[in-house]
Amino acid sequence: MGDPVADNYDELPLWSAPFGQLILEHVPLRRGQTIVDLGAGTGFLTVELAQRSAAARVIAVDPWAEAMDVLRRKVEYLGLANVELVVADASSLDLADSSVDVVVSNLGVNNFDNAAAVLTECHRVLRPGGHLLLSTNLVGHMAEFYDAFRSASDGKALDDHIAHRASVDGTLRLLEQASFTASVVARTEFGMRFADGTALLNHYFIKLGFLDGWLAIAGQEALDAVEQELNRRGEVSLTVPAACFDALKG
Repeated sequence: MGDPVADNYDELPLWSAPFGQLILEHVPLRRGQTIVDLGAGTGFLTVELAQRSAAARVIAVDPWAEAMDVLRRKVEYLGLANVELVVADASSLDLADSSVDVVVSNLGVNNFDNAAAVLTECHRVLRPGGHLLLSTNLVGHMAEFYDAFRSASDGKALDDHIAHRASVDGTLRLLEQASFTASVVARTEFGMRFADGTALLNHYFIKLGFLDGWLAIAGQEALDAVEQELNRRGEVSLTVPAACFDALKG
């Protein structure tokens, strides 16, 4: 049996595609490049880059072996001879120094166990003049939900949870500490609409990506109270701010 999350993970690009689109709008597309996709998951960005860039190599890296199996099936079905799959942690890449033209990571910076180590490794493997493109959601995402959540939760725990999201200044600082020259190449926001709080809290992606963290902050009783408050208000519309960073190795 496969991993049921990996097997059904292609429901998630509805969430991750707006961020990936920012990368696709700004990534250098030149024939013959070597591109590394960190945190590739089941590989929707890997597949797009392999087809759009005419790269010699697109190397998908993720420690999630079951997701790599899903991507492997896609690669074989599409006949993509320029894609390589590596099951590994992004903080230790089996690639030579200065051997890569472009590194991308869609929504990875919030999820790396040690973001500073990953960025240092990216700098090592990139050639001089190479680009690292990161996309991320930002502090302030889903503020409409967290405003309702605040009255039912411990304020400090909630503030700490919110603060772990990337900020523009914090991400630029991380990139500069890894010896990159970094800039923000795109900022945008998109919305997620739900009929009410119950629809929000029962959505597959919300349960997979957010619910455990919310329960850890305040528990089921508090979350039930938030659900009732959101149901009282009617439609729930959440705002998700996003940014794409381009970091250049000098």
